Amino acid sequence: HTSNLTFCEIAADCSQLEDRNSHLRSVLYLLGVDGDALNSSFCQVLMEVNGERLYKNNSIEKAEKAVEAFIKATYGALFDHIVRRVNQSIESSQSPVSSARSVPDTASIGVLDIFGFESFEWNSFEQLCINYCNEALQQQFNRFVFKLEQQEYEKEGIDWSFISFPDNQDVLDLIEKKRDGILSKLD
Repeated sequence: HTSNLTFCEIAADCSQLEDRNSHLRSVLYLLGVDGDALNSSFCQVLMEVNGERLYKNNSIEKAEKAVEAFIKATYGALFDHIVRRVNQSIESSQSPVSSARSVPDTASIGVLDIFGFESFEWNSFEQLCINYCNEALQQQFNRFVFKLEQQEYEKEGIDWSFISFPDNQDVLDLIEKKRDGILSKLD
Protein backbone atom coordinates (compact mmCIF):
# COMPACT_ATOMS: atom_id res chain seq x y z
CA HIS A 1 0.00 0.00 0.00
CA THR A 2 2.76 2.46 0.89
CA SER A 3 4.19 2.50 -2.63
CA ASN A 4 0.77 3.58 -3.90
CA LEU A 5 0.62 6.75 -1.81
CA THR A 6 0.36 9.94 -3.84
CA PHE A 7 1.02 13.60 -3.08
CA CYS A 8 -0.48 16.87 -4.19
CA GLU A 9 1.21 20.24 -4.43
CA ILE A 10 -0.11 22.86 -2.02
CA ALA A 11 2.48 25.54 -2.91
CA ALA A 12 5.77 25.76 -4.79
CA ASP A 13 8.05 23.03 -3.36
CA CYS A 14 5.43 22.15 -0.76
CA SER A 15 3.44 18.92 -0.85
CA GLN A 16 1.04 16.88 1.23
CA LEU A 17 -0.37 13.38 1.14
CA GLU A 18 -3.33 13.03 -1.19
CA ASP A 19 -6.09 12.34 1.35
CA ARG A 20 -8.44 10.85 -1.26
CA ASN A 21 -5.93 8.09 -2.08
CA SER A 22 -7.61 4.73 -1.44
CA HIS A 23 -4.39 3.25 0.03
CA LEU A 24 -3.85 5.94 2.67
CA ARG A 25 -6.23 4.47 5.26
CA SER A 26 -4.60 1.03 4.96
CA VAL A 27 -1.13 2.52 5.40
CA LEU A 28 -2.21 4.51 8.45
CA TYR A 29 -3.83 1.42 9.99
CA LEU A 30 -0.92 -0.94 9.25
CA LEU A 31 1.68 1.51 10.55
CA GLY A 32 -0.44 2.57 13.52
CA VAL A 33 0.08 6.28 12.90
CA ASP A 34 -2.22 9.20 12.22
CA GLY A 35 -2.36 11.12 8.96
CA ASP A 36 -0.65 14.25 10.27
CA ALA A 37 2.35 12.29 11.56
CA LEU A 38 2.74 10.39 8.29
CA ASN A 39 2.30 13.56 6.24
CA SER A 40 4.98 15.34 8.30
CA SER A 41 7.42 12.45 7.97
CA PHE A 42 7.21 12.43 4.17
CA CYS A 43 6.47 16.06 3.33
CA GLN A 44 8.79 17.87 5.75
CA VAL A 45 12.42 17.70 6.76
CA LEU A 46 13.55 18.68 10.23
CA MET A 47 16.78 20.68 10.25
CA GLU A 48 18.67 21.98 13.23
CA VAL A 49 20.58 25.21 12.66
CA ASN A 50 22.45 26.91 15.51
CA GLY A 51 20.39 24.99 18.03
CA GLU A 52 17.12 26.04 16.41
CA ARG A 53 14.79 23.43 14.91
CA LEU A 54 13.43 24.34 11.49
CA TYR A 55 11.02 22.47 9.28
CA LYS A 56 11.49 22.65 5.53
CA ASN A 57 8.74 21.53 3.16
CA ASN A 58 9.40 18.85 0.57
CA SER A 59 8.38 19.03 -3.06
CA ILE A 60 6.32 16.17 -4.45
CA GLU A 61 9.49 14.60 -5.88
CA LYS A 62 11.29 14.75 -2.54
CA ALA A 63 8.24 13.37 -0.71
CA GLU A 64 8.14 10.44 -3.17
CA LYS A 65 11.85 9.82 -2.53
CA ALA A 66 11.14 9.85 1.22
CA VAL A 67 8.47 7.15 0.68
CA GLU A 68 10.94 5.07 -1.35
CA ALA A 69 13.57 5.38 1.40
CA PHE A 70 10.98 4.41 4.02
CA ILE A 71 9.91 1.35 2.02
CA LYS A 72 13.53 0.28 1.54
CA ALA A 73 14.24 0.65 5.27
CA THR A 74 11.05 -1.26 6.12
CA TYR A 75 11.91 -4.14 3.78
CA GLY A 76 15.46 -4.20 5.16
CA ALA A 77 14.24 -4.33 8.76
CA LEU A 78 11.68 -7.02 7.93
CA PHE A 79 14.31 -9.10 6.14
CA ASP A 80 16.69 -8.77 9.10
CA HIS A 81 13.88 -9.80 11.45
CA ILE A 82 13.01 -12.87 9.37
CA VAL A 83 16.66 -13.96 9.13
CA ARG A 84 17.10 -13.47 12.88
CA ARG A 85 13.95 -15.50 13.65
CA VAL A 86 14.91 -18.31 11.24
CA ASN A 87 18.40 -18.47 12.70
CA GLN A 88 16.98 -18.51 16.24
CA SER A 89 14.66 -21.36 15.32
CA ILE A 90 17.47 -23.53 13.92
CA GLU A 91 20.09 -22.60 16.49
CA SER A 92 21.11 -25.32 18.91
CA SER A 93 20.86 -24.75 22.63
CA GLN A 94 24.58 -25.53 22.98
CA SER A 95 25.59 -22.51 20.90
CA PRO A 96 23.78 -19.40 22.07
CA VAL A 97 23.98 -16.32 19.89
CA SER A 98 25.28 -13.44 21.99
CA SER A 99 24.00 -10.63 19.77
CA ALA A 100 21.75 -10.15 16.76
CA ARG A 101 24.74 -9.67 14.46
CA SER A 102 26.89 -12.60 15.54
CA VAL A 103 27.01 -15.82 13.56
CA PRO A 104 26.11 -19.01 15.43
CA ASP A 105 28.60 -21.88 15.35
CA THR A 106 25.83 -24.27 14.32
CA ALA A 107 23.20 -24.03 11.59
CA SER A 108 22.35 -20.69 10.02
CA ILE A 109 21.00 -19.38 6.76
CA GLY A 110 22.94 -17.56 4.08
CA VAL A 111 22.20 -15.85 0.80
CA LEU A 112 22.43 -18.30 -2.08
CA ASP A 113 23.80 -17.48 -5.50
CA ILE A 114 24.44 -19.72 -8.49
CA PHE A 115 27.94 -20.59 -7.32
CA GLY A 116 26.89 -21.54 -3.81
CA PHE A 117 26.43 -19.84 -0.49
CA GLU A 118 28.09 -16.59 0.36
CA SER A 119 28.73 -16.53 4.06
CA PHE A 120 28.68 -12.98 5.37
CA GLU A 121 28.64 -12.11 9.03
CA TRP A 122 25.43 -10.19 8.29
CA ASN A 123 23.18 -10.80 5.26
CA SER A 124 21.11 -7.76 4.34
CA PHE A 125 18.02 -7.26 2.23
CA GLU A 126 20.23 -5.34 -0.21
CA GLN A 127 22.47 -8.41 -0.56
CA LEU A 128 19.42 -10.53 -1.34
CA CYS A 129 18.38 -8.02 -4.03
CA ILE A 130 21.89 -7.97 -5.48
CA ASN A 131 22.01 -11.77 -5.62
CA TYR A 132 18.51 -11.87 -7.10
CA CYS A 133 19.59 -9.51 -9.90
CA ASN A 134 22.71 -11.61 -10.49
CA GLU A 135 20.61 -14.78 -10.66
CA ALA A 136 18.18 -13.18 -13.12
CA LEU A 137 21.07 -12.00 -15.30
CA GLN A 138 22.64 -15.47 -15.16
CA GLN A 139 19.32 -17.02 -16.20
CA GLN A 140 19.07 -14.59 -19.16
CA PHE A 141 22.62 -15.41 -20.18
CA ASN A 142 22.07 -19.19 -19.87
CA ARG A 143 18.82 -18.99 -21.80
CA PHE A 144 20.22 -17.04 -24.74
CA VAL A 145 23.71 -18.48 -24.92
CA PHE A 146 23.03 -22.11 -24.11
CA LYS A 147 19.38 -23.12 -24.34
CA LEU A 148 18.33 -21.19 -27.43
CA GLU A 149 21.59 -21.77 -29.32
CA GLN A 150 21.46 -25.51 -28.66
CA GLN A 151 17.82 -25.62 -29.80
CA GLU A 152 18.80 -23.78 -32.96
CA TYR A 153 21.65 -26.22 -33.62
CA GLU A 154 19.24 -29.14 -33.23
CA LYS A 155 16.73 -27.56 -35.63
CA GLU A 156 19.41 -26.95 -38.24
CA GLY A 157 20.94 -30.40 -37.79
CA ILE A 158 24.35 -29.02 -36.85
CA ASP A 159 26.72 -31.58 -35.33
CA TRP A 160 27.67 -30.39 -31.86
CA SER A 161 28.23 -31.61 -28.31
CA PHE A 162 25.59 -30.79 -25.72
CA ILE A 163 26.84 -28.30 -23.14
CA SER A 164 25.52 -28.78 -19.64
CA PHE A 165 25.03 -25.72 -17.49
CA PRO A 166 23.38 -25.01 -14.16
CA ASP A 167 19.73 -23.99 -14.39
CA ASN A 168 18.98 -21.52 -11.63
CA GLN A 169 15.22 -21.26 -12.18
CA ASP A 170 14.59 -22.85 -8.77
CA VAL A 171 16.58 -20.04 -7.11
CA LEU A 172 14.62 -17.40 -9.03
CA ASP A 173 11.34 -19.10 -8.09
CA LEU A 174 12.39 -19.11 -4.43
CA ILE A 175 12.78 -15.33 -4.59
CA GLU A 176 10.18 -14.13 -7.10
CA LYS A 177 7.38 -16.72 -7.29
CA LYS A 178 3.94 -15.23 -6.74
CA ARG A 179 2.42 -16.08 -3.33
CA ASP A 180 5.29 -18.43 -2.34
CA GLY A 181 8.44 -16.43 -3.12
CA ILE A 182 10.47 -14.45 -0.60
CA LEU A 183 9.48 -11.10 -2.13
CA SER A 184 5.77 -12.01 -2.07
CA LYS A 185 6.08 -13.12 1.54
CA LEU A 186 7.75 -9.82 2.44
CA ASP A 187 4.90 -7.93 0.78
